[in-house]
Amino acid sequence: MEVAQFRARTRKLLFSFFAIPALIVSVVSPASAQTTASIKGTVTDASGAVVAGAKITVKNPSLGIARTTETNESGDYEVPALPPGTYSVEVSKDGFQKQQANSLIVAVSQNSVQSFSLSVASTSDVLVVESTQPVIDSTSITVGQVIDKAVVQEIPLNGRHFVDLALLVPGTVTPPQNGFLTAPLRGQGSFAFNSAGGREDATNFMINGINLNDMVQNQITFQPTINTVSEFKIDNSTYSAEYGRNSGSIVNIATRSGSEQFHGEAYDYVRNNAMDARNFFNASPLPQSTLKRNQFGGDVGGPIRHGHTYFFASYEGLRHRQGLNTASNVLSDAQRTAIQAGTNTVAQAILPLIPVANSAPGATPAFFGSASANVNIDQGTIDISHNFSERIVSTVTTSTRKTFARNRRKAQTSPDSATHARAIVKSSL
Repeated sequence: MEVAQFRARTRKLLFSFFAIPALIVSVVSPASAQTTASIKGTVTDASGAVVAGAKITVKNPSLGIARTTETNESGDYEVPALPPGTYSVEVSKDGFQKQQANSLIVAVSQNSVQSFSLSVASTSDVLVVESTQPVIDSTSITVGQVIDKAVVQEIPLNGRHFVDLALLVPGTVTPPQNGFLTAPLRGQGSFAFNSAGGREDATNFMINGINLNDMVQNQITFQPTINTVSEFKIDNSTYSAEYGRNSGSIVNIATRSGSEQFHGEAYDYVRNNAMDARNFFNASPLPQSTLKRNQFGGDVGGPIRHGHTYFFASYEGLRHRQGLNTASNVLSDAQRTAIQAGTNTVAQAILPLIPVANSAPGATPAFFGSASANVNIDQGTIDISHNFSERIVSTVTTSTRKTFARNRRKAQTSPDSATHARAIVKSSL
């Protein structure tokens, strides 16, 4: 018996050791990277004829990225495997005036098109052209929408649950609370959504091109913190050939990475029952059920080696203290006295387990209480990106999450301890 218990504890310890740290290593190359994007286009001359052999240079100074390529015999070029961000594209060819397009926004899992029409060189100046941002993506048949960084980081979001942002995409709705794996977890929100008529367990979540689904129940394993997510895209139908596994929507999540400058922030989001109205079943003179929720954390990112290696680290903690209202019909004082005076030993043994009535709505003895539902969550991520060459970028992301939940029941017989609200603290480094 002791040997079996030792083996069970050993297996549990080993599982916890290997399951808590989730290590994701991805080497970005032109043949992979489902969460990266590309820049493509065509170079022509003033007459409309294609220009072959033109040099294309794509740069993102904040991420230390500089890629070069040349147009083919058809005048086309493509620079794949680019992380989301803002880029500049420069084209040069002997005999033609050099041109440069600035502020070209590249979104996650999308192809940005930037074409050029070169004129004969008359001066050595560089002609700056306006970057093109087509409303319709003509390079893919995929139907979807990108939730960009500004929306992810700035939109007010109750609970700061990443999955709730998916409801901004047309055709996406909140799943029923009685559905399969859709019941919201206390303090953590829902872990699924319905999109384009698909089931909630048919959605495929990917983070930096790596599967993020529970292989048993087919739901997202954990919700990345809002400060970790750079942007994401939801594809509802007609997916590209590199996707598979699930029949539902494809969610591509791109995480934030460091840049050439150090940036960081700290925050504390607070909810408190002192600012809330009473529940209908929690009327006076009973003390108000407790709600104390602190969601706090911070992040910092920057260069380790300028032009080559960058890091981004984040931490978020949740301390959720919620009083759940309970109401039950119980024995009256007369019934309790009768049981105590009787000879039924079984009823007398059970009697102490039945709470005493503290209210009598409609002359029916009842017990109104509050169950303390506590949730503690700590999770953090570290992202390290290194540029080995123009074509190979390695990204290592490790994530750790620890969750603890506990229920404790108490009677509402005395006023709760005084509560107060604290202001949101958010600063930038």
